[in-house]
Amino acid sequence: MDGELFPRAPAEIAPGAVHVPGWLDARAQRELLQSCREWARPPAGLRTVRTPGGGTMSARQVCLGWHWYPYGYARTVVDGDGAPVKPFPGRLGELGRRAVADTLGEQAAKTAAYDIALINFYDGDARMGMHRDSDEKADAPVVSLSLGDSCVFRFGNTETRTRCTDVELRSGDLFVFGGPSRFAYHGVPKVLPGTAPPELGLTGRLNITLRVSGL
Repeated sequence: MDGELFPRAPAEIAPGAVHVPGWLDARAQRELLQSCREWARPPAGLRTVRTPGGGTMSARQVCLGWHWYPYGYARTVVDGDGAPVKPFPGRLGELGRRAVADTLGEQAAKTAAYDIALINFYDGDARMGMHRDSDEKADAPVVSLSLGDSCVFRFGNTETRTRCTDVELRSGDLFVFGGPSRFAYHGVPKVLPGTAPPELGLTGRLNITLRVSGL
């Protein structure tokens, strides 16, 4: 945030897990938000995700490239309107490659041919339980971008849901996890309503997660 007493600095949260505050500038945030609004429209638009046990996720989701459902991928919205998934935009692939290069180095970025985007929308009451991103057939780094309200992002380890570090993710922040942290447990225990930049025009939080399917 401009003018704050102690500016936030990039930090390695765990080996291979890097947080870069303010990686997206105000213009890039506005452009990405506009795209997200377009992707959220039906068909294959924003939906409520239902779990195998009959529950629902409080964060709603839209997918690009491949459609994720618990716990696999398909080319159509098999748990929704059945429409073909929207294509994965090349500009998101380039954004992901640049994010990995900026955090984990050019060598790591060379193997990252992103073809999936999972976009989660959180209102003020939404949460995400501790989980691992393990349905892909590739181990390329996961790239996470935040828009809108800040949240508490809880990042753990690959073995258990304990021994976690809490990180505040604000609008424009980047979080990348790969290498030894690629399959670490992580979640969002709390969204901080009313913390989005007013000029962005977004109530709630959007999280854009880029992945390599290996499919």
